[in-house]
Amino acid sequence: MKIAVVGIGVAGGYLIARLKNQHDVVGFERMSEKEHDSICAWGTSKSKMIELCSKADIDFEQYIIHNGKKLHINMNHNNNFSIKLNGLCTYNKIGLIKHMVKECEMHYNSMPKLPELEKKYDLIIDSTGFHRTYLPKIDNDFYLPTFQYKVKYEKVPLDDFYVRPFSKMTGYFWYFPLNKNFAHIGAGDYMRNHVRETETFIQKHEGKIIKKVGRPIRLAVPNMCEPFFHKKVVGVGESIGTVYPLLGEGIIPSMICADIFIKNIGDNQAYKKEILDYFEIYNKVFKFVRNKMKEKFNIIKQVPDLISIFRYMKKNENRFGMKINMRDLLKVAKA
Repeated sequence: MKIAVVGIGVAGGYLIARLKNQHDVVGFERMSEKEHDSICAWGTSKSKMIELCSKADIDFEQYIIHNGKKLHINMNHNNNFSIKLNGLCTYNKIGLIKHMVKECEMHYNSMPKLPELEKKYDLIIDSTGFHRTYLPKIDNDFYLPTFQYKVKYEKVPLDDFYVRPFSKMTGYFWYFPLNKNFAHIGAGDYMRNHVRETETFIQKHEGKIIKKVGRPIRLAVPNMCEPFFHKKVVGVGESIGTVYPLLGEGIIPSMICADIFIKNIGDNQAYKKEILDYFEIYNKVFKFVRNKMKEKFNIIKQVPDLISIFRYMKKNENRFGMKINMRDLLKVAKA
């Protein structure tokens, strides 16, 4: 088939890497090649990424920047604790995407109109993330505004992963180490205090700002993001809600979504069914997060959901790259 992949983030790049040897694939990205970047802090799980990238004959380990040992969590009021990490790392996301799309026809600084694409291509993949450019608007979308700096320090203020959830779990501040005294520092917040919180940290720990990016991140889960397809267009990744709501993490879920799409290519109904089945647990996670944000959370009533979330994360420790304990989840739930 002639396939247009629009939006070259992790989902789009991975799709091109997987499809380019079997189909005539062309990539389109609205940013210029020089400015191509993402709000993502570049954190992911090493073992799962090694597994996924191997399907595209890519050695993920050559792109790892920092191997984490502990995730430090500051719940405010001196309620601090650490989670032992089991593969959580930062990696050169843009470098990996460039590897994924090499030897493929790419058009940067380009976002063609849908009728133009429909004339040329058999299939159009909307991997434009939050923008969801070619699919119908979502009726009940839910998202967080986010903001991030890339900073260079003479002496880094922290040596490992650090997050500070905001009151009512409306979002969190993050510090993710990179190499050579660099770090990604940012925040996302439903109450829109994310820029202030990031600036406060920057003022306290002065460094050289290299770059800043910002955009919303979708927390609405797949069963809220239909339709997944419309005429020749099929959505993959964040455009159809594959971001884990508790962590705001979409790298691995979006690549898994791409795998499901490839498995069911040409059968949109089968694709839809498998996506809804695979990401069903996200419904409970989203309910937990939204209730916390809107002060509707009742720990007694939501014990069954919390147990389900714990069991899912415990079963998938390697996918999350950290040791999962119920006591840590309860600390977050009670905050």
